[in-house]
Amino acid sequence: MKEKAIILLKNDTILIVSGLLAFISCFIITPDSKYPSYINFRVLAILFSLMLVVSALIRIGTFDFLTSKLLGRIHSERYISLLLVVLSFFMSMLLTNDVTLVTLVPFAINVLKEYKDRRRTMYTLILMTVSANLGSMLTPIGNPQNLYLYSHYHMKLSSFIKLMLPYSAVSLILLVISVFILNFTDKTLDTAEENETKAPKMIPLFIYIALFIVCVLTVSNKLNYFIMLGIVAIVVLICDRKAFRNVDYGLLLTFVFFFILIGNLGRIDFINSALSSIVDKNSMLTAVLSSQIISNVPAAMLLSTFTENGEALVIGSNLGGLGTLIASMASLITYKFFNSVKKEGEHYLLAFTIINVIFLAVLFLVQMI
Repeated sequence: MKEKAIILLKNDTILIVSGLLAFISCFIITPDSKYPSYINFRVLAILFSLMLVVSALIRIGTFDFLTSKLLGRIHSERYISLLLVVLSFFMSMLLTNDVTLVTLVPFAINVLKEYKDRRRTMYTLILMTVSANLGSMLTPIGNPQNLYLYSHYHMKLSSFIKLMLPYSAVSLILLVISVFILNFTDKTLDTAEENETKAPKMIPLFIYIALFIVCVLTVSNKLNYFIMLGIVAIVVLICDRKAFRNVDYGLLLTFVFFFILIGNLGRIDFINSALSSIVDKNSMLTAVLSSQIISNVPAAMLLSTFTENGEALVIGSNLGGLGTLIASMASLITYKFFNSVKKEGEHYLLAFTIINVIFLAVLFLVQMI
């Protein structure tokens, strides 16, 4: 456990930076009775519970089985790429973009190894990453910043989905077109697996789906988050305690650090006034630009303190996940997997940036219409 914690600190730059900034801010605004009010325990409870349930679903092989069954029926290069991209899009709405990529990318690399053209493998993985980042924007549980903004601005589930639906619809169309453009030729591949993936056991599957529904009920304000947390934690502890090991505790701790930093910044008058003035001029554009530098999760959390325009921040932080490799930290997952296998990181980065900028430009135009 100690070694795992050391590796976590070495690999999670945002965790380290947010921790240092939060620590420094404590010298400017010394800890007092207002500090506990900084922490949004509801967001942390929902995020933890969702990650725990998804971890349990992964451990019983739910998504490996689903993916292998779907791919086993398709033998066309073009349609294999299309299926992987569409799967990334829809799975990210419920599993979050990073979990979707961690689950699908290794599987995709194994399937795509038969591609004769390495560029086609690279393009498919890039489009899967873009797809996960864009599909996740439709729901409050699709990515961490959505969950935070949804809770922070007390949005309704129906209003949130309605807000992001046009962008999601356009994104899906763009992704399908992109797959066909980048797979302009088509060949037959053998997608049969040497060892057939076992189906998940039905009783645990139904239990974890029920727990996922409990989480969704809490997100939609139908169930108290204390009750949800208790139910999820106890049931998973009984059914599969090892699922707790795969929860991203670094992300939870990063949220805590940002809550402290943001709370303290909001109490510094000149910073509050300056940032409020900047953000209010164009909240959406500010979120897009700041996401390119610090990624969209911390950008959304930071900017939310200085504007009441929650809808603009939701749109901006989601579109801001496109662009640079660090605009969405989930994008780093695919890059690390690809680079470890192909050792062509510079080619990937160039193609990734061009494709992301094109998607960002088109969706930005949609926002202006």
